[in-house]
Amino acid sequence: MKEIQVGKTKLQFVVGDITAQDTEAVVNAANTRLSPGGGVAGAIHAAAGPGLWEECSKLGGCATGEAKISKGYDLPNTYVIHTVGPVYRGSPDEPRLLRSCYLNSLTVADAHGVKSVAFPALSTGIFGYPVDAAAQVAIQAIREYLQGDTRLETVRMVLYDQAAYDAHLKALDALDAGVGAR
Repeated sequence: MKEIQVGKTKLQFVVGDITAQDTEAVVNAANTRLSPGGGVAGAIHAAAGPGLWEECSKLGGCATGEAKISKGYDLPNTYVIHTVGPVYRGSPDEPRLLRSCYLNSLTVADAHGVKSVAFPALSTGIFGYPVDAAAQVAIQAIREYLQGDTRLETVRMVLYDQAAYDAHLKALDALDAGVGAR
Protein backbone atom coordinates (compact mmCIF):
# COMPACT_ATOMS: atom_id res chain seq x y z
CA MET A 1 0.00 0.00 0.00
CA LYS A 2 1.10 3.53 -0.75
CA GLU A 3 -0.34 6.54 1.05
CA ILE A 4 0.17 10.26 0.50
CA GLN A 5 -1.42 13.31 2.08
CA VAL A 6 -3.39 15.65 -0.19
CA GLY A 7 -4.66 18.62 1.74
CA LYS A 8 -6.38 17.17 4.82
CA THR A 9 -7.07 13.81 3.15
CA LYS A 10 -5.12 10.54 2.95
CA LEU A 11 -4.93 9.22 -0.62
CA GLN A 12 -4.20 5.49 -0.60
CA PHE A 13 -3.36 2.96 -3.30
CA VAL A 14 -3.84 -0.79 -2.75
CA VAL A 15 -4.23 -3.97 -4.76
CA GLY A 16 -7.38 -5.66 -3.56
CA ASP A 17 -11.06 -6.48 -3.73
CA ILE A 18 -13.37 -3.46 -3.91
CA THR A 19 -16.10 -5.44 -2.10
CA ALA A 20 -13.90 -6.04 0.96
CA GLN A 21 -12.92 -2.47 1.83
CA ASP A 22 -13.43 -0.97 5.29
CA THR A 23 -14.38 2.45 3.92
CA GLU A 24 -17.71 4.11 4.61
CA ALA A 25 -18.51 4.06 0.87
CA VAL A 26 -17.36 2.16 -2.19
CA VAL A 27 -17.73 3.38 -5.74
CA ASN A 28 -19.46 1.09 -8.21
CA ALA A 29 -18.32 1.15 -11.83
CA ALA A 30 -21.94 1.01 -12.90
CA ASN A 31 -23.84 0.75 -16.15
CA THR A 32 -26.47 3.34 -17.06
CA ARG A 33 -29.31 1.16 -15.68
CA LEU A 34 -27.43 0.62 -12.37
CA SER A 35 -28.15 -3.08 -12.84
CA PRO A 36 -25.93 -6.01 -11.78
CA GLY A 37 -24.01 -6.93 -14.98
CA GLY A 38 -20.34 -7.94 -15.06
CA GLY A 39 -17.04 -6.74 -13.69
CA VAL A 40 -17.06 -4.44 -10.65
CA ALA A 41 -20.82 -3.85 -10.85
CA GLY A 42 -21.51 -7.59 -10.83
CA ALA A 43 -19.17 -8.16 -7.88
CA ILE A 44 -20.65 -5.28 -5.86
CA HIS A 45 -24.24 -6.36 -6.53
CA ALA A 46 -23.41 -9.99 -5.68
CA ALA A 47 -21.74 -9.00 -2.40
CA ALA A 48 -24.44 -6.48 -1.46
CA GLY A 49 -27.35 -8.84 -2.05
CA PRO A 50 -30.72 -8.24 -3.73
CA GLY A 51 -31.56 -5.11 -1.72
CA LEU A 52 -29.02 -3.13 -3.75
CA TRP A 53 -30.70 -3.89 -7.06
CA GLU A 54 -34.13 -3.21 -5.54
CA GLU A 55 -32.98 0.28 -4.52
CA CYS A 56 -31.02 0.91 -7.74
CA SER A 57 -34.03 -0.02 -9.88
CA LYS A 58 -35.86 2.96 -8.32
CA LEU A 59 -33.07 5.52 -8.90
CA GLY A 60 -33.94 6.14 -12.56
CA GLY A 61 -30.59 5.05 -14.00
CA CYS A 62 -27.48 7.19 -14.22
CA ALA A 63 -25.93 9.10 -17.10
CA THR A 64 -22.28 8.68 -18.06
CA GLY A 65 -20.13 10.88 -15.83
CA GLU A 66 -22.82 11.33 -13.18
CA ALA A 67 -23.03 9.71 -9.72
CA LYS A 68 -25.83 8.47 -7.44
CA ILE A 69 -25.77 6.99 -3.94
CA SER A 70 -27.51 4.03 -2.33
CA LYS A 71 -27.22 1.98 0.85
CA GLY A 72 -24.51 -0.69 1.05
CA TYR A 73 -26.78 -3.56 2.18
CA ASP A 74 -24.66 -6.70 2.82
CA LEU A 75 -21.38 -4.97 1.92
CA PRO A 76 -19.14 -3.84 4.80
CA ASN A 77 -19.85 -0.27 3.61
CA THR A 78 -22.68 2.06 4.58
CA TYR A 79 -23.02 3.40 1.03
CA VAL A 80 -22.42 2.54 -2.59
CA ILE A 81 -21.78 5.47 -4.91
CA HIS A 82 -22.68 4.50 -8.46
CA THR A 83 -20.98 6.21 -11.39
CA VAL A 84 -21.01 5.36 -15.07
CA GLY A 85 -17.67 5.69 -16.83
CA PRO A 86 -17.30 6.09 -20.56
CA VAL A 87 -16.96 3.06 -22.82
CA TYR A 88 -13.58 3.63 -24.47
CA ARG A 89 -13.66 4.33 -28.20
CA GLY A 90 -10.86 6.92 -28.44
CA SER A 91 -13.24 9.90 -28.45
CA PRO A 92 -11.89 13.25 -27.20
CA ASP A 93 -14.88 13.47 -24.81
CA GLU A 94 -13.87 10.37 -22.83
CA PRO A 95 -11.26 11.96 -20.52
CA ARG A 96 -13.77 14.68 -19.54
CA LEU A 97 -16.47 12.10 -18.84
CA LEU A 98 -14.10 9.90 -16.81
CA ARG A 99 -12.93 12.94 -14.84
CA SER A 100 -16.59 13.78 -14.12
CA CYS A 101 -17.08 10.29 -12.67
CA TYR A 102 -14.41 10.90 -10.03
CA LEU A 103 -15.39 14.50 -9.28
CA ASN A 104 -19.12 13.74 -9.07
CA SER A 105 -18.54 10.66 -6.89
CA LEU A 106 -16.42 12.71 -4.48
CA THR A 107 -19.03 15.49 -4.47
CA VAL A 108 -21.79 12.99 -3.64
CA ALA A 109 -19.63 11.51 -0.86
CA ASP A 110 -19.06 14.95 0.65
CA ALA A 111 -22.74 15.87 0.34
CA HIS A 112 -23.65 12.79 2.40
CA GLY A 113 -20.97 13.36 5.05
CA VAL A 114 -18.93 10.34 3.98
CA LYS A 115 -15.45 10.35 5.53
CA SER A 116 -13.85 7.49 3.55
CA VAL A 117 -14.42 6.17 0.04
CA ALA A 118 -12.84 3.44 -2.10
CA PHE A 119 -12.68 3.65 -5.90
CA PRO A 120 -11.97 0.95 -8.46
CA ALA A 121 -10.11 1.93 -11.64
CA LEU A 122 -13.23 3.21 -13.40
CA SER A 123 -13.83 2.25 -17.05
CA THR A 124 -10.67 0.10 -17.26
CA GLY A 125 -12.39 -3.29 -17.19
CA ILE A 126 -15.10 -4.29 -19.64
CA PHE A 127 -15.46 -0.62 -20.73
CA GLY A 128 -11.95 -0.89 -22.24
CA TYR A 129 -10.32 2.39 -21.15
CA PRO A 130 -6.51 1.95 -21.27
CA VAL A 131 -5.28 1.72 -17.67
CA ASP A 132 -2.37 4.15 -18.08
CA ALA A 133 -4.57 6.87 -19.58
CA ALA A 134 -7.39 6.26 -17.09
CA ALA A 135 -4.94 6.44 -14.17
CA GLN A 136 -3.75 9.88 -15.28
CA VAL A 137 -7.31 11.19 -15.42
CA ALA A 138 -8.19 9.61 -12.06
CA ILE A 139 -5.17 10.89 -10.14
CA GLN A 140 -5.45 14.40 -11.52
CA ALA A 141 -9.19 14.63 -10.75
CA ILE A 142 -8.89 13.20 -7.24
CA ARG A 143 -5.90 15.36 -6.30
CA GLU A 144 -7.60 18.48 -7.60
CA TYR A 145 -10.77 17.73 -5.63
CA LEU A 146 -8.89 16.95 -2.40
CA GLN A 147 -6.99 20.23 -2.58
CA GLY A 148 -10.33 22.03 -2.26
CA ASP A 149 -12.74 22.18 0.67
CA THR A 150 -13.64 18.59 1.56
CA ARG A 151 -14.52 16.66 4.69
CA LEU A 152 -13.19 13.41 3.25
CA GLU A 153 -10.50 11.87 5.44
CA THR A 154 -9.51 8.93 3.23
CA VAL A 155 -9.78 8.23 -0.50
CA ARG A 156 -8.54 4.80 -1.52
CA MET A 157 -7.85 3.54 -5.03
CA VAL A 158 -8.43 -0.22 -4.99
CA LEU A 159 -6.64 -1.68 -7.99
CA TYR A 160 -7.42 -5.13 -9.33
CA ASP A 161 -3.82 -6.21 -10.06
CA GLN A 162 -0.20 -5.14 -9.79
CA ALA A 163 -0.15 -3.67 -13.31
CA ALA A 164 -3.08 -1.34 -12.50
CA TYR A 165 -1.43 -0.43 -9.17
CA ASP A 166 1.85 0.39 -10.93
CA ALA A 167 0.02 2.47 -13.58
CA HIS A 168 -1.62 4.58 -10.86
CA LEU A 169 1.66 5.15 -9.01
CA LYS A 170 3.32 6.08 -12.31
CA ALA A 171 0.52 8.62 -12.96
CA LEU A 172 0.98 9.99 -9.43
CA ASP A 173 4.74 10.36 -9.97
CA ALA A 174 4.17 12.04 -13.34
CA LEU A 175 1.73 14.52 -11.82
CA ASP A 176 4.16 15.26 -8.96
CA ALA A 177 6.98 15.80 -11.47
CA GLY A 178 4.80 18.21 -13.42
CA VAL A 179 3.57 20.27 -10.47
CA GLY A 180 6.34 19.70 -7.93
CA ALA A 181 6.28 17.16 -5.15
CA ARG A 182 3.92 17.82 -2.26
